Amino acid sequence: MSGSLPFYQKHHRHYDRGYRSKETESKLSQYQSSSRYAAGSSTSRTKPTYLAVDRENQIIGYVVPIFRGSQEFATGLSGTQESRVRDTAAYMARRDMFTSGLEMERSEQISRKEVMRESAERISQNKRIHEHEEHFKRMNEDSLMHAPEFVIKPRSHTVWEKQCVRLHCTVSGWPDPRVVWYKNNVAVDPLANPGKYKVESRYNVHSLEINRCDFDDTAQYRVSAMNSKGELSAFASVVVKRFKGEVDEFLPAPRPLTLLSPASSAEGPVSEYGITFQTHIVDKFGVSFGREGETMSLGCTVVIYPALHRYQPEVQWYRDDVLLSPSKWHHMHWSGDRATLTFTHLNKEDEGLYTLRVTTKSGYETYSAYVFVRDADAEVEGAPGAPLDVRCLDANKDYIIVTWKQPAVDGGNSILGYFVDRCEIGTTHWIQCNDTPVKFARFPVTGLVEGRSYIFRVRAVNKSGMSHPSRVSEPVAAMDPADRARMRGTSAPWTGQIIVTEEEPAEGVVPGQPLELQVTEATKNYVVLSWKPPGEKGLEGVMYYVEKCVSGTDSWQRVNTEIPVKSPRFALFDLAEGKSYRFRVRCCNSAGVGEPSDPTEATTVGDKLDIPSAPGKVVPTRNTDTSVVVSWEASRDAKELIGYYIEGSIVGSQVWEPCNNKPVNATRFICHGLITGEKYVFRVRAVNAAGLSQFSQESEPVEVKAAIGGGIPHASPAPPYGITVLECVRDSMVLAWKQPTFIGGADITGYFVDYREIIDGVPGKWHEANIKAVSERAYRVSDLKENRKYQFQVRAANMAGVGIPSLPSDTFLCEEWTIAVPGPPHDLQIRDVRNDSLVLLWKPPVYQGRNPVNGYYVDIKEADAPEEAWRGVNNKATETTYIKIQNLKEGESYVFRVRAQNKAGVGKTSDVTEPVPALTKPGTKEIVVDVDDNGVISLNFECGDLIPDSKFVWSKNYEEITDPSRLTIETKGNKSKAVFNTPAEEDIGIYSCLVTHTDGASASYTLSEEELKRLLEISHDHKFPIIPLKSELAVELLEKGRVRFWLQAEKMSANGKVDYVFNDNVLSQGEKYKMNFDKNTGVIEMIMESLTPADEGTFTFQLQDGKATNQSSLVLIGEVFKGLQKESEFQRKEWFRKQGPHFIEYLSYEVTPECCVILKCKVGNMKKETSALWYKDGHQIKADEHLGFTEGVLKLEIAQITTKDSGVYEVVLKDDRGKDTSTLNLTNQSFKDLMNEVFSFIANSSTPLKITSTDEGIRLYTFVSYYNDLLQVTWHYKDSAIAFSDRIKSGVVGEQLWLQIKEPTEKDMGKYAIEFNDGKGGLRRSVELSGQAFDDAFAEFKRLNVLEIKNVFMVIIKVNYDVLSGRARVAGGLPDVVTIQEGKALNLTCNISGDPVPEVTWLKNDREITSDDHCILKFESGKFASFTITGVNTSDSGKYSILVKNKYGTESGDFTVSVFIPEDVGGKKK
Repeated sequence: MSGSLPFYQKHHRHYDRGYRSKETESKLSQYQSSSRYAAGSSTSRTKPTYLAVDRENQIIGYVVPIFRGSQEFATGLSGTQESRVRDTAAYMARRDMFTSGLEMERSEQISRKEVMRESAERISQNKRIHEHEEHFKRMNEDSLMHAPEFVIKPRSHTVWEKQCVRLHCTVSGWPDPRVVWYKNNVAVDPLANPGKYKVESRYNVHSLEINRCDFDDTAQYRVSAMNSKGELSAFASVVVKRFKGEVDEFLPAPRPLTLLSPASSAEGPVSEYGITFQTHIVDKFGVSFGREGETMSLGCTVVIYPALHRYQPEVQWYRDDVLLSPSKWHHMHWSGDRATLTFTHLNKEDEGLYTLRVTTKSGYETYSAYVFVRDADAEVEGAPGAPLDVRCLDANKDYIIVTWKQPAVDGGNSILGYFVDRCEIGTTHWIQCNDTPVKFARFPVTGLVEGRSYIFRVRAVNKSGMSHPSRVSEPVAAMDPADRARMRGTSAPWTGQIIVTEEEPAEGVVPGQPLELQVTEATKNYVVLSWKPPGEKGLEGVMYYVEKCVSGTDSWQRVNTEIPVKSPRFALFDLAEGKSYRFRVRCCNSAGVGEPSDPTEATTVGDKLDIPSAPGKVVPTRNTDTSVVVSWEASRDAKELIGYYIEGSIVGSQVWEPCNNKPVNATRFICHGLITGEKYVFRVRAVNAAGLSQFSQESEPVEVKAAIGGGIPHASPAPPYGITVLECVRDSMVLAWKQPTFIGGADITGYFVDYREIIDGVPGKWHEANIKAVSERAYRVSDLKENRKYQFQVRAANMAGVGIPSLPSDTFLCEEWTIAVPGPPHDLQIRDVRNDSLVLLWKPPVYQGRNPVNGYYVDIKEADAPEEAWRGVNNKATETTYIKIQNLKEGESYVFRVRAQNKAGVGKTSDVTEPVPALTKPGTKEIVVDVDDNGVISLNFECGDLIPDSKFVWSKNYEEITDPSRLTIETKGNKSKAVFNTPAEEDIGIYSCLVTHTDGASASYTLSEEELKRLLEISHDHKFPIIPLKSELAVELLEKGRVRFWLQAEKMSANGKVDYVFNDNVLSQGEKYKMNFDKNTGVIEMIMESLTPADEGTFTFQLQDGKATNQSSLVLIGEVFKGLQKESEFQRKEWFRKQGPHFIEYLSYEVTPECCVILKCKVGNMKKETSALWYKDGHQIKADEHLGFTEGVLKLEIAQITTKDSGVYEVVLKDDRGKDTSTLNLTNQSFKDLMNEVFSFIANSSTPLKITSTDEGIRLYTFVSYYNDLLQVTWHYKDSAIAFSDRIKSGVVGEQLWLQIKEPTEKDMGKYAIEFNDGKGGLRRSVELSGQAFDDAFAEFKRLNVLEIKNVFMVIIKVNYDVLSGRARVAGGLPDVVTIQEGKALNLTCNISGDPVPEVTWLKNDREITSDDHCILKFESGKFASFTITGVNTSDSGKYSILVKNKYGTESGDFTVSVFIPEDVGGKKK
């Protein structure tokens, strides 16, 4: 190794060149020459050095080089000096060959002294130069440092199986690199595989030895060297080969090593002794149980054969794979044939797995067993167990952080905290460090004296009392870490121990800011700060002041006001929990105090480390008759996890006992000391420095029995069958097979495949294709030969062992497939068999063909049907590897096969499944979806055919669910539940559950988008339940005008309650509000006596029944509120009205068929004293008294209604209880409506229109039952109104309405009609005057006309007489127009004649007027009619008429009145 010292120079110190003889000098010269020659072949990597170092690279002194391989140092002379010496010696020999030997020796001594003197001077000069260089190197350490370099890299090896291999390399670098070996990028841990690996590092040569190589050791190995300057890696490969046949006995034997595995003991003689040792450990110790404070011994007898006198093997004891050394707590003894480990004082720290390892030169033998240590009896009942594993971290001269682990036993009450005690070494006085208990399992102890050593212990406390103290910690000194590092100083031969310190300070320079200030730990009891010294120290040792500030303020307060701290760490106490602080640090020295560091981020005082979450599912498994293996899911997101505590309880006892008193780091633990035959449940909790987590859920009960032979039959499985080829290439074939029909009562753990070659029909020898079991039912057999024929067999294995092999398969030719279509799918499975359906699963073909597979076709046929009966299930290829086949015939057996397709076409068919009958097995359950009261959606499946080894396997789209982020699986007994964590669209799919070790118990459930939406709605309703309502909040009016707000709930419990709210204000029971809640019917009501304007707003009923809520509101504002208020007031008045005589039905009218008008009303609550008075226009017209009924109808009949009957009619009921009034207005439009109804009756009573002839012409006529002068009729000819003239006239005679056509001609032929106007649609009567009807009427007219001419004289006389004597006439006296000034009186008079005396009617603008104070109408003596207006005004202007009528006729006179004001008159005159 170039540039490094020979090994012997590291163990010997040479101070001169005085060697004993020339022989020694010659030997060394030869050694150095060979060393130089060997070193000359490689490039020098380091400079020559004259330092001697120990194994820890600490300098221990200088070394004087002996001979460094050059001729100069071999002789001690330079080239010129050596030539001179040779010449002198030759001259002297020639001059006097007989010179005495004494003179010659003297001459040689003189020459040697000169040479030695020159050499010593040269060495001294080199030494001074080297010391000078070393001085500057110490001043600048970086000049020495360099990254690792591989002087010699490891090389690759190919070895036979069971041989040993050694990889080695040489590494240089400063500081010395740390070397780690990796196998396939996984660090090699010799302790994890004792005896397998051996890692050594000596003199910069590093090696990795692998014992008894097997196939798993074939890998790429990497060696990594790393120091502060960098990292470098080198690689080497190891290939392990194995014979297909028997091992040749002449193969080289494995290389003997110091330690071999037990199996290597018979490999051959050990070179050192020439014999092979066989080691046996007998009389072993078993699982042991102890209690704190007791003593215990573990021992084994060791038999070594052959027995050699005085031969002592290496005996080592391990606890949890950590080597133990003798201490006051445990003693080790070897008596020659027995190894003993004695515990002088048991503590819980002693609990663990103990291993005895006995090593000889031929190998080693081990034995392990667990030791359990229970808590000592508490001094106070209910006190907790003692803490354990007390250690000291981050020791400073200011404080020491003490850590510990919480006990498993809390005494039945939660632990309130812990007290830390300290004791100075050399004393026995314990001092309590904290006044109040701390819950965090870590505490900084202050108040220590610098330079002194301490030990610590911890006690736990709960409300019952104090625990025993823990085992004391290892001693630790209170000193600055920098001082502790400097204590490891250099030593030299001439000075002894050297302590390197900083140089003397230079005064007057203030230090700079501290660097990288940070909060390294924060709890609710304390905060720890750390920082780095400033870059500018001022050449003087610095100290520090710490300052704090409440977040949000800028008020900085110095914490250590009296004495600054020397170390760059500090613990702060007495901070307010929950408050946020910032911190900063200042440096100081004799020159002053420097600038503060950058403040830290705001830090809230409290425990930053959270208590871990509870562990997951706990699964117990039978182990032995007194033990159970308990495994569990690790706590999620747990930080700084220390381990787990396990507790067990006999089912039904409710008494929990700890299974371990020292936390275990794994998630699997064997609980010993259980009672055989009892059933236990287990629970686990996690622990870190913050505390203990909640307990996990209890496990399923497990009976304590041996795993195999414990009453449950287990056997190796039956052979697989149906071996097929899925793919074939030139040198390998992929096989598939079917699961055994009998699996032996336990899960199949894997399969082993064998193959043999068939040559000319003769089978060869079977060879193993796989050494490790394969879990899948498909395997690629490699290293085959192309175009050779092979047979295969498969064996299945379970926990009971490996079963017998299957029958040899068909013979397959190993040739590469080149077909374009895919190979056959494989591993067909049947699920969810029902009477009419099942689900078929398969795996894609291994051989894809030229293109990827894009679909599958499924074929079906009855099991006993011929091959021609195969038919397709799906016409369109399915992209999934599963399909649900429906419409099966119940009880029929079917078989199935699958084909894959790609772009090239459809490939080979798969193997046919076993016949499957379409039958639903008794007891089959379906997956039930459930939404619990908390809204959690879950899928539930129950199976009644479980065995202890059965498992529920949940799948989505028929792929096993392994990711717990979407679903949480919970199994208890024969029920399993899959709980949706956060249901979303990504959860849509087909969910199935399969129960192993049953007769195919399985079921499926399809979660569609619509179903998910429905479930989410139900979940929301359950999370936020709503009380269902039969009716929403409504309002109604009660009698007396009271207002009732009400709603009805579907169902409410007795605990239900209601809040009545108006405009966000809660109402309460009182005079204004009456509340009622009928919990039987769910009717909730609130009654108000009346509504006021202040009640306008929103009314709300808020319902609550447990977690369920609901509310209903009613908005009463604006017109809605006003209408309700008005109706309420009306109802209130109505109620008071009905307390006396009142109208049930108010005054109305009725028209009879005889055209009489009857005014009527229905009255109630009448009595004899009640009177009913009728009024028209304020004048009483009728009185009804002494009525003989309580409830009845009052009537007033108007026989022949005329305009005189228009007016306001009123009925008043009254007695001593009160009165009530009903009014009917029959004026204006109301009177018109009444008359229209009368006209409607008249029209409907009209007879069909008839034709008759008179001497004047043809007359059309109709009769009505009653005629009213106000009736308006219109005559039509050919659908047009007739314009009357002297030839065509109309008239009324009695109840006859007629149309007279004088002197008719053919032009008068056509359709005639009379139309009665009733204000609505009217009524029309028509007749056709044409054809024969006209001819007949015209002929009759002619006949009568002749008769009339004969009697004309008589008629004229008669008519004149009638006219002169009796017809009603207006004789005269009325002007056509009257113009009169406003305010004047108008008086007009006219003469009236007629016999009988006519009736006189006055009209204004065709409306009848009656006499009143303003307009006085008189008809006197049957002859004089007068019209008088006392004081005219402009409203009196209009058209006036007088109408006279008797039985002989009717006549009218018209005049117009025009009223003006005086100015108008003046204007007109001008």
